Amino acid sequence: MEDIEDLFVGAEGGGGAPPGFRLPITSVGLNPKKNKKKPNPNGNSNSNGLSPKVPGTETIYIKTFGCSHNQSDSEYMAGQLSAFGYSLSDNPEDADLWLINTCTVKSPSQSAMDTLIAKGKGAKKPLVVAGCVPQGSRDIKELDGVSIVGVQQIDRVVEIVEETLKGHEVRLLSRKTLPALDLPKVRKNKFVEILPINVGCLGACTYCKTKHARGHLGSYTVDGLVGRVRSVIADGVREIWLSSEDTGAYGRDIGVNLPILLNAIVKELPPDGSTMLRIGMTNPPFILEHLKEIAEVLRHPCVYSFLHVPVQSGSDAVLTAMNREYTVSEFKTVVDTLTELVPGMQIATDIICGFPGETDEDFAQTRDLIKEYKFPQLHISQFYPRPGTPAARMKKVPSTVVKNRSRELTSVFEAFTPYVGMKGRVERIWITEVATDGTHLVGHTKGYVQVLVAGPEIMLGTSAIAKITSVGRWSVFGEVIETIPEMNDRAAVGKERQSRESSFPCSNNFETCACSTEAENCACGPGSCGEQATLTKCYVTTTGVPLEEQRNRNLIGWLLRKRKNQVQKFVEDEIDLGSKEKREQAQESVGKWGAVDKALLGGMLASFLTIVAVLVHLGFRIMSK
Repeated sequence: MEDIEDLFVGAEGGGGAPPGFRLPITSVGLNPKKNKKKPNPNGNSNSNGLSPKVPGTETIYIKTFGCSHNQSDSEYMAGQLSAFGYSLSDNPEDADLWLINTCTVKSPSQSAMDTLIAKGKGAKKPLVVAGCVPQGSRDIKELDGVSIVGVQQIDRVVEIVEETLKGHEVRLLSRKTLPALDLPKVRKNKFVEILPINVGCLGACTYCKTKHARGHLGSYTVDGLVGRVRSVIADGVREIWLSSEDTGAYGRDIGVNLPILLNAIVKELPPDGSTMLRIGMTNPPFILEHLKEIAEVLRHPCVYSFLHVPVQSGSDAVLTAMNREYTVSEFKTVVDTLTELVPGMQIATDIICGFPGETDEDFAQTRDLIKEYKFPQLHISQFYPRPGTPAARMKKVPSTVVKNRSRELTSVFEAFTPYVGMKGRVERIWITEVATDGTHLVGHTKGYVQVLVAGPEIMLGTSAIAKITSVGRWSVFGEVIETIPEMNDRAAVGKERQSRESSFPCSNNFETCACSTEAENCACGPGSCGEQATLTKCYVTTTGVPLEEQRNRNLIGWLLRKRKNQVQKFVEDEIDLGSKEKREQAQESVGKWGAVDKALLGGMLASFLTIVAVLVHLGFRIMSK
């Protein structure tokens, strides 16, 4: 196979095709395969050795390993391939080419990649390998004979796939500007947008191979990210996941910071709470100085009260060996501050068992930390030395000790019952996917607790009020009481008023809601904070139903609807005044007829009788003639 190096030919004007579109073959430095076949006696030999297949007609199988950032990269590559005409398949046997997006964090992930590459070669499938493995370890033998694409070259995937299908080996690994955020995208879950806010990080952890692949910090601009948020909301996305190797480090290379970005994004989120924001993984060092600002954002009604903050070890000695740049005390400050300032805050963390030099005392400190905080989510990993990292050269802890520590910590964690107090509570949930059992739908509370509910798939992408009926170790089960409309009349009426109020109208469970006269949990439906719900139905005013639309077609139906809307508006105005007595009087007035109402009805009846009389008179005259 021949190689296409990362070289543009004749691009004097800064040329190249727009992101997401293939380049003409003359724009790429190419050494085509030599045609070893005898010349065609008809003189119609294919001198450039290209495949006779029409580009864009083949089927592509995409397999993704690793983090949400990798998943986003795969979705961008799938979008570009689909936009160019390629078909996407979940069945590798049906595909003409395999695109494997890899992860280099742990040895098992890379081993899975090795197995899949070997399988593809055995099936004689053209292979393109993307992601962190080829970017960080381009010379490993498993990548011989396959095309590889770096993490910052995903906008050239169409070109790479085309050339690979023609039998060429493509290697595009040089770093350049960040891929555009507005590339075509095919989401794995159409309701979830994974939005990378930066690539790389500012750390230098001794065990981390990802830094070799993703490199130094490179942040997208605030305006660019806000523009993407507007676009995906318009597409119907219901969850936006901010993703990066370290969310907390965002913007330090371009003169901004994470709170600036978060505040800009939440201003774009719909006031009815139909689209939620989830903040991605952040290491402790870069959020310590912004804890109060981040807590304020996490209290926002449209932001999940959830954060992934890896600690990796409960021992300062081990953290120093890891070069993590924080202490256990500083990690505790992050957890304690967010837990204190954000009602219902949920924090997930990571632990590496058996890091080189970890003593029994070090492990005991880690175990005690986990017992102290009883994290509802904990990712436990055994240490895997990654080639080329400083930790790979350190003296290893015996593998049996590492496995025993991992098992012990897992047992401690699995003994926790973090959701036992939720049974019987009423929560607002956001439903975005089907559970692996194929029966339940998966929703999440404001604290990002997973709630399994029964219901039709038409409920996907909606928000609902649910009662928690039972709790398990990893999730809870609920019963949907009522779905919440995306935007109703009340939300529309209150939008202007809401914009004049604080941008965080209900920041905690004990603030007074706009639709309540008492300090209670906020559950005002669309536009509320989505916290634990009471069943005060101030979200029941709908924008219309088919029956009412049919009644609009005649005069009487129109007048009756007009009157109903006037009465309903009167009820809503009284609700806004917050007066319980007036609210009861307003509800009673719905069934009463005033003088104007009686006059209108009398006029309509008189008009109707007159029309009938005229029609009867005309009928008799016609019959008499």
